[in-house]
Amino acid sequence: PRYRPDWASLDARPLPAWFDQAKVGVFVHWGVFSVPAWGSEWFWWHWQGQHDAAYERFVRRRFPPGTTYADFAPRFTAHDFQPRQWAQLFQRAGARYVVLTAKHHEGFTNWGSPVSWNWNSVDTGPHRDLVGELGEALRESNLRYGLYHSLMEWFNPLYLADKQSDFKTQSFVLKKTMPELYDLVLKYKPDLIWSDGDWEAPDSYWNSTSFLAWLYNDSPVKDTVVVNDRWGRGCSCHHGGFYNCADKYRPGTLPDHKWEMCSSLDRLSWGYRSNMSLAEVMDEMSMIEELVQTVSLGGNYLLNVGPTKEGVIVPIFQERLLALGRWLDTNGEAIYESQPWRVQMENTTDTVWYTSKGPVVFAIFLLWPLDSVLHLSSPIPSPGTQVTLLGFGGTLEWQEQPGKGMLITLPYMLPSPLPPQSGWAVKLEGVK
Repeated sequence: PRYRPDWASLDARPLPAWFDQAKVGVFVHWGVFSVPAWGSEWFWWHWQGQHDAAYERFVRRRFPPGTTYADFAPRFTAHDFQPRQWAQLFQRAGARYVVLTAKHHEGFTNWGSPVSWNWNSVDTGPHRDLVGELGEALRESNLRYGLYHSLMEWFNPLYLADKQSDFKTQSFVLKKTMPELYDLVLKYKPDLIWSDGDWEAPDSYWNSTSFLAWLYNDSPVKDTVVVNDRWGRGCSCHHGGFYNCADKYRPGTLPDHKWEMCSSLDRLSWGYRSNMSLAEVMDEMSMIEELVQTVSLGGNYLLNVGPTKEGVIVPIFQERLLALGRWLDTNGEAIYESQPWRVQMENTTDTVWYTSKGPVVFAIFLLWPLDSVLHLSSPIPSPGTQVTLLGFGGTLEWQEQPGKGMLITLPYMLPSPLPPQSGWAVKLEGVK
């Protein structure tokens, strides 16, 4: 069927299956904001849009008088950027897709955009096509490639003029936003477009529906491409492909639409901050909890890192990603390609979450029970029920608790002064 450029038609498009099966992705925020590496990726806006005193003081102390934001671009060197190493790291982290910022609200493009003269990674800074290089490396590693793209640019004169006209004019969209989106799709054939920067203007200003109709009908990725829901004011959580709703969105109950939770290892920023402290970095337990809760509720988990201006993913981020990967090596069977079960969490506790695959049910428990007996009240066992612990050989003993589910005897854990790592999954076969 041909899709029409209206939401009723576009929203009816089935989401390509790969996205729901993937479950885990890595988000990368990288750009000129990685040069000041302070505050957040909204550095330029806080500094010169809001004239925030802390940002003004920061620039005064660290850069020569008269420094402009454009002066940061040549320092965005990407000297140490090794796309194949990134791809290997993301693969070992258990990610099935990666989303790179092709362009943030600062307008700097990480590829040689023909409509972003001298404000792109080929003309200045790295003098490299960062979008293309990472794409090639990810595809070698069989990872899906997504591109984050901001529709708006804070200080672009064309955008500011359109805004002044209350978005009755569209010069910015026609000369900048749309040519860039078409260029990204035709040049890099992304599997996913992660749109952002839409909130100030309606989707009619952005021409979102005609772009999406082309994307779904005639583009080189029409059968595989997935998009999110940020296509104009009021679209979030209502229109598009999968829903992001809001950053770090967490629904309390199972949504009726495919969604994604994006989260950041640095709790205070998406871009790299040179003054980040260990206490501000998510620990392994929080990461696994977020992943498990998200997938139980039918979502995908997109975990963000901010590389340095040289293109280094700092060791603490690497360590966290590898920890996630190790956990998924053992428990991935309960995550990848799974579906929400009839119950998402134990009604008595939010430390036990469920996923399923056909008739098989997985109960993922985040805390090891003190007596090593796991009590599950939701599954209804049968005489042929079999229970195994992922990553542990052999079956587990269990007994029925009439009307109250089942008690599962877990393997004996050696006593240790350290709390055990978080998250284990039992596989239940033959339960209802």
